[in-house]
Amino acid sequence: MRAGFAVMDRLPDGFLDCPASRLIELLPGPTLFDLPGRDPKPLFVSTLLHGNEDSGLTAAQDILRRHASRGLNRSLMLFVGNIAAAAENLRALPGEFDHNRIWPGTPLADDEALVRMARAVYDYVERRRPFAAIDIHNNTGFNPHYSCVTKLEPKFISLAQLFSRIIVHFQRPRGTAAAAFANLCPSITVECGKAGAGSATRHAIELVEACLSIDHFPDHPPASQDVDLLRTYAIVKPPAGSSFSFDGAAADFQFRSDIDRLNFSELARGETFGALGASDARLEILPGDSEDHIPDEYFDYAGGKIRLSRPAIPAMLTLDPRAVRLDCLCYLMHRIDLDGARIPD
Repeated sequence: MRAGFAVMDRLPDGFLDCPASRLIELLPGPTLFDLPGRDPKPLFVSTLLHGNEDSGLTAAQDILRRHASRGLNRSLMLFVGNIAAAAENLRALPGEFDHNRIWPGTPLADDEALVRMARAVYDYVERRRPFAAIDIHNNTGFNPHYSCVTKLEPKFISLAQLFSRIIVHFQRPRGTAAAAFANLCPSITVECGKAGAGSATRHAIELVEACLSIDHFPDHPPASQDVDLLRTYAIVKPPAGSSFSFDGAAADFQFRSDIDRLNFSELARGETFGALGASDARLEILPGDSEDHIPDEYFDYAGGKIRLSRPAIPAMLTLDPRAVRLDCLCYLMHRIDLDGARIPD
């Protein structure tokens, strides 16, 4: 182990058939597999940064089985992250930092053990001059499969298009793997839908296989009609200490039971997210694009209802209370053009 993670140049016996929940029996901790390929410039793939999101792992295992006899077209650096949380089927262990908030650029202190680990992984990958970086995730609500980028450069958009025409440009939260590795190469996060879905794994396989096969990304931007480009403008959270429900149970916020069906819908002013309970609590609206941007107020509470006060496109709405506590209720987005300018609602 070095700085909290292991480096291996070969797969341990049993890895290709090991479920995420049992990796803790096989690996010493977070592990970076540095595997050779015919093209030495590596593809970096991170998986299990959230322990209960295993589509990236199962996709990597499938690809490595396929290439076991003939070898990889391109070198692959596969980082397998929070195996301790995976053993408990949790996003992160109680009291533990989110493993996708610890990478260079994080607001967390440099002396935190996980921050030191992420920096050491980043430094190791930087020395290898990666071709591209992909961070593979699942989510808990109903969302289409989509890519996320932190830069609107043509190579980033081209990489994201290999996964989906839906591309979300984001700046926050800080400390994500995609944002860190964007300083080294084209870098994306991909959201593959719910964990355990066969379509999630198949889609991740197609993306990684494509990146192992191609030799470059185009320098020219795509045609505007070939992408659905959005930007995160606000992050919505119930305030700390507040209560919420999705089934009508008494709580500060009584969200509608089908709220995750609103994801990626173009919602008009007046769309209802739920109702207030007996308290006068209000949802927190945090900046989604930059720290110096104060986001608009997106909700009004007249008559005890929680309604949008302006059009918006939500993402990541979920019925999972743990996901809301650990991350947020949702992100609110607006459409942008290829230059990053907001398109009027």
